[in-house]
This record gives sequence, structure tokens and C-alpha cells, in this order.
Amino acid sequence: MAEHFASTREYPWPEVKSFVADATDDEQATRALDLGCANGRHCELLSEHAASVVGLDVSRELLREARKRATERDFDVSLVHGDAARLPFCDETFDLAVYVATLHHLTSREARVDSLDELARVLRPGGRALVSAWSTEHSTFDETEGFDTTVDWTLPGGERVPRFYHIYDPAEFRVDLDSSELTPVDVFVSSGNCYAVVE
Repeated sequence: MAEHFASTREYPWPEVKSFVADATDDEQATRALDLGCANGRHCELLSEHAASVVGLDVSRELLREARKRATERDFDVSLVHGDAARLPFCDETFDLAVYVATLHHLTSREARVDSLDELARVLRPGGRALVSAWSTEHSTFDETEGFDTTVDWTLPGGERVPRFYHIYDPAEFRVDLDSSELTPVDVFVSSGNCYAVVE
């Protein structure tokens, strides 16, 4: 589904654009990370605000789509195949990161909190990241408490590909952030997603 997914994900999210602009405040970051980079749309945005950008994803096919995008649009990015809960980077490597629409795909709470801890480990002191996850506030859901589910991706021929999601309720999202090594600076809901600016 990587090629079809990439074709439907053209633009960076407004919340990510706003975060990156605020975090860099007209001063270029040294190193930026897109954790769960998919087709590289946020890597492209980060490349305008950082001297170097790394995109990590567990899907090799999505990394191929990100490489294709970087080549076609002529932006520099280093792409890494890896697990969001066990990042293959040294401590204090990045001063800017986005972790968008990925945390909710990790299948256990332990893995999700481990992943947040890993993000904290690789952020430099004073570095900032934006984390997002699907929320019960989204119009798709009637539930008020967090839950596990699968949401199908429908390919052009009609084939359905089930994808795991943990749908957070906002209070639970805050609990997981507080259980991690990250320090929340701002936690909010926008467009049916939980967001946190963290250090």
C-alpha cells in the first residue's frame, strides 16, 4: 500500500508547519528527525529548517517512496530503516523532531512509552519535538476512552489492508507522556488528533 499511501499524502500537516516554524524561529536547526517519516512529506518541510534531516520508518517500501520524493524535489535527507521503540541513534543527536501519526501504530502501551523514552534520549537538551496520535476526539469514533482497533486502508482495486491503531483519549495521552522521559510543554487536540510539544 506504500505507493498508494504516498500518492494521498502530499502536504505537511498545518500543525507540523506551525510547530517547525515556531521551534526554529527563523534560526536553522542543526539536525532534525522525522520519526515515522512515511513518504517524506515532513522530511521535505524539515529540510527547509535544518542543516541535516533524518527520516526513520519501519516500512522499507515507504522509505523508497520518501527517497523518490527527495530525488524528484531535490531535498537532502538520510533515510533509515528502524523501529520507533528502539532508535538506532546516539544520545542527544537531534535538536528538532516530529513524531506524527506513528505512535498510535505501536501495539502495546509499553512499546509506546518506550518509544517516547527513545525520543527523549535522542533529543538534545533544549531540543523540541511534536508528537501526535489519533484521538477519541476524532469524528470517526464514538468512544470516550482509549481503545485498540484496526482501520482498513482500501487500495484502488478494493483490497483492504488492516492497520493497527491505538486510539488515545486525551487524558490517557497525557498519562503516557508523563510516564516517559519527555517533558510536555504544550498538550492539545486539533483536527481529531492529540498533540504535544515536548522537550
